[in-house]
Amino acid sequence: MPDPWIPPVPWTPTNFLALPPQQSALDTAGAVLIPVPIDSTTSFRTGARHGPAAIIAASAALEDYDIELGVDVADLGVHTAPPLEPQVGDPRQMVERVRTAVSHYAAQGSGKLTGVIGGDHSSTIGSAFAHLDRDPDLSVLYIDAHADLRDEYLGTRWGHSSGARRLSERCPVSLVGVRTLALEEKDYIDSNDIPTCYWPPAGEDCIPDIISSLGPRVYVSVDLDVLDPAEMPAVGTPEPGGMRWSELTGLLRRVSEESHIVGFDVCELAPDLGLPAHSYTAAKLVYKMIAYALVLGPR
Repeated sequence: MPDPWIPPVPWTPTNFLALPPQQSALDTAGAVLIPVPIDSTTSFRTGARHGPAAIIAASAALEDYDIELGVDVADLGVHTAPPLEPQVGDPRQMVERVRTAVSHYAAQGSGKLTGVIGGDHSSTIGSAFAHLDRDPDLSVLYIDAHADLRDEYLGTRWGHSSGARRLSERCPVSLVGVRTLALEEKDYIDSNDIPTCYWPPAGEDCIPDIISSLGPRVYVSVDLDVLDPAEMPAVGTPEPGGMRWSELTGLLRRVSEESHIVGFDVCELAPDLGLPAHSYTAAKLVYKMIAYALVLGPR
């Protein structure tokens, strides 16, 4: 029944891809996106709390049809949850808040893809924990310019510099794109045999080894600073010498073809540190992640 309080004129939806109700309803959507506007654990430049809203706003300009896969991504169905209210006093409490939210949506139906739009990279911990609660055999592909393996940083064990460390204590984690790290993190990688593809790769292509290190069910985390700052300067901790767009999307496609991606996050867009084109690029990456995960590979 039409809402009597809304005049019968055209309206633009404010969800991801600006989808109408028939393509964004929770019960029929193939994917759910949860915006997490938090950046209280950032250590260099702030602004990632504005990332989720910027990604959703930019997504309205995306064409729904994906040339590479030959599918209309809107037809896959994407439900956008309301933004999660930040808990800025205690990073551990925010991790649990994200975990609760993702658990709720991951339980909505078999095969429903759940993605988090960050926010700083601490969002990953709660999101991946929620999937691990449901699937203890899960492995994590952690794509980042930084190793994020510090046991503690700036007084917390639950910040953006410790995401991969907290996950590695519960499940296998494979790193791609690392090009800067602390000695503590290098020692942890070596002593725990964590599969790591440093960037740029030295010698032979390391991506096949990374893909073979993953299990049949995978959670994918992407920190946008893995991209070269020439393509993505709108991040809190840019690092020169990063991946190009085609290298990142090529990796995501190969993983999708080999494994069942059950959840993902795209984090660390700080839109005020870049141009509108960078928010658009981030939105396009979320769009590609949804398309790869739902269209390709075993399910």
